[in-house]
Amino acid sequence: MTLLTHDRYCDEIAHQVGLLRAVVTSGADLSATVPTCPDWSLEQLVRHTGGALRWVELMVRTRAQEEIPEEQVPLHGGPDGEGDAAALGAWLAETGDMLVGALREAGPDTKMWGWAGVHHAGFWARRMAHELTVHRADATLAAGLPYEVAPEVAADAIDEWLQIIEWAQRNLPDDPTTDLRRPGSIHLHATDGTAGIDAEWLIDVSGDVIAWRRGHEKATVALRGPLTAVLLAFYRRLPLDSDELQVLGERELLEFWLERASF
Repeated sequence: MTLLTHDRYCDEIAHQVGLLRAVVTSGADLSATVPTCPDWSLEQLVRHTGGALRWVELMVRTRAQEEIPEEQVPLHGGPDGEGDAAALGAWLAETGDMLVGALREAGPDTKMWGWAGVHHAGFWARRMAHELTVHRADATLAAGLPYEVAPEVAADAIDEWLQIIEWAQRNLPDDPTTDLRRPGSIHLHATDGTAGIDAEWLIDVSGDVIAWRRGHEKATVALRGPLTAVLLAFYRRLPLDSDELQVLGERELLEFWLERASF
């Protein structure tokens, strides 16, 4: 497993913001409920996502050594008024430009506040790239539009998710992820033959802390499908009974894991 470069994460943030903005300005119903986040409308989802980017931008720009409260972030909630796709899209574009600029200026090794045991700006470049990757999926599903993501980004998003779960299990005794111990293992297998990417994972869930690695190995249950579909299923954005997916073995173990470990 190799992380993408800081510049690659910055490029992906810019790319994902542009794609999310395209959803906003596509004529989609901003009041539509997001199927994968049913407490939000499409507009609320976009405001949440853009607000997170604004929050990180302020922390990176100021080299924050502790968490900054969201209420201190200018325009955190987005533009005034509701239902204005042009204003929402412009705010989102500005937000993306601000964040990418701050991250590029800081570079990956600048020390600052972070979580998951990583305290430098590079953590936030990766985290926001994947925050956008998943929430853009939410937005495209709500708008009824097709969704694609670069294979190396999808694979890295799965790696990051597993690393966060592992960190939470080791360091947050009250986190729900600590209640995931079950006999068995999970195998994720991307079937679309993505060139140059070892897009298979083995996750041993039998210990107090997960043990995971890339590779093809037998497991208690396997989730197979195109890499993008595996990513979305693992983030609970695509149901396991989707035509794109195949579950082999003890499905209940996979369902138990996803219900408690996804975010």
